[in-house]
Amino acid sequence: MPLQRSTTADKFIVDRRKRHRNSDVARAVRKTRDRLSQQAGNPDFDRELLKLHALSMTGGVIVIPLLVLATAAAGLLAGVGKEIGVWALFTFICYTIVAFMARRVTQASELNPLETHRDFLIGHFLCGLGWAWFAWLGCETCQIDQFQVAKAVVLLLAMSATAILASSLRGALLATFALPVGIYAYASAKLWMPIEVIMAGLLIASLPFFAYVARQLNRSSLMLLSFRSEKDALIAEVETAKSMSDEARRRAEDANLAKSRFLASMSHELRTPLNAILGFSEVMANEVLGPMSNPTYRDYARDVHDSGQHLLDLINEILDLSRIEAGRYQLNEEPMMLLSVVEDCCHMMELKARNKDIRIVQDFENALPRLFADERAVRQIALNLLSNAIKFTATGGEIRVRVGWTAGGGQYLSVKDNGPGIPEDEIPIVLSAFGQGSIAIKSAEQGTGLGLPIVQGLLAMHGGEFQLHSRLREGTEAIAIFPLSRVMEELPALPTKAVASRRR
Repeated sequence: MPLQRSTTADKFIVDRRKRHRNSDVARAVRKTRDRLSQQAGNPDFDRELLKLHALSMTGGVIVIPLLVLATAAAGLLAGVGKEIGVWALFTFICYTIVAFMARRVTQASELNPLETHRDFLIGHFLCGLGWAWFAWLGCETCQIDQFQVAKAVVLLLAMSATAILASSLRGALLATFALPVGIYAYASAKLWMPIEVIMAGLLIASLPFFAYVARQLNRSSLMLLSFRSEKDALIAEVETAKSMSDEARRRAEDANLAKSRFLASMSHELRTPLNAILGFSEVMANEVLGPMSNPTYRDYARDVHDSGQHLLDLINEILDLSRIEAGRYQLNEEPMMLLSVVEDCCHMMELKARNKDIRIVQDFENALPRLFADERAVRQIALNLLSNAIKFTATGGEIRVRVGWTAGGGQYLSVKDNGPGIPEDEIPIVLSAFGQGSIAIKSAEQGTGLGLPIVQGLLAMHGGEFQLHSRLREGTEAIAIFPLSRVMEELPALPTKAVASRRR
């Protein structure tokens, strides 16, 4: 049955036919987008600014009309006349029109930025006509001695409120108060009283000041919109990346499951003929059923047996690493002596080390307490470390094996050789599956590169830690550390210097 590939994820999440974006190009596009988004005249940002202005006007709709009503009430009480009441009614109607325009904009789904901006400016100009009327008002019989000063104060209050409320609309302040300030200055110049001239100068100076304040608030609003747009874009990118990572994780899990099933089935299919090959080749090499007339055949039988054994070891290592990665490696934990296990492993590797004229020096602490661990896993850790040390140690070298307790009360196994060492930048490669350093490939025996990853996985399952220290032309030290929680009889903790001196 042919394999069927699922295309739903690629269709809805990412088109894998497209090449990935280059990071430099992505940064350039982002900078350009930011620069364009902060320029005036961008339609999207103009719409947002208009909506902000509309919300500001509807939210503060009562502020300026309340000032108008309060001014009209004070004028009527002071005897200004009915004209100030008519002015208040006209100005109130103008601000009501602007408020209705703002409410319509907040409820609109689509906006024409140019038309809406123009309509708002016209509305504010009508409000400015009301304030111009107020600036032209006179009072000869009122009870206020400084009526012109009072008008200037009211205009300043209205100007400051407009600068804050209408900051999102460019030109709103000037459209509203340019004419009233001009009329007030003209009326003050006709009277030519010092206080009126001073107030006129104050109004004339305040107009550009409040215009500057409104412009700065407008820039702040524009920057806020830019940041919000960038945040939305980043959130969209994060969501897309999350969807892609979820799909990639699902595929990786499916692939890992398929790999585990493949290894589980193939291990049986491979081990069965391998056992037959190993058994028959051993029988032939040992001449159990009779001598061979040609000694070359006996050598071939030994080669077949060695190759089959190497292949079986490779299959076993791959299966062990696969089970560890999949979390299916079952630990058979029981009390055990680390000293006894390491000593047995040293005796097992003694013959292999003697063939290369390598000396194994044992440096064990006396009377170590028992560990609660899987003896088979601990034995595999010790054998893997010793096997690696023998592989990478030259003829006539020395391997020092230490067993003791750590500064925290745990126990450790250290295997140190005086081989060629490992470059510092290649240590992560050596610790990865099927990874081998450049010097090791040239000088050592053939290996699979799975020994240290298996050691790391087994120690992690015991809650331990693996350390690898190496220097070129000085050798390598591999340290397997078991935590205090694995020690069945706690020992007092030792200072770090004491432990270091013991390891030396």
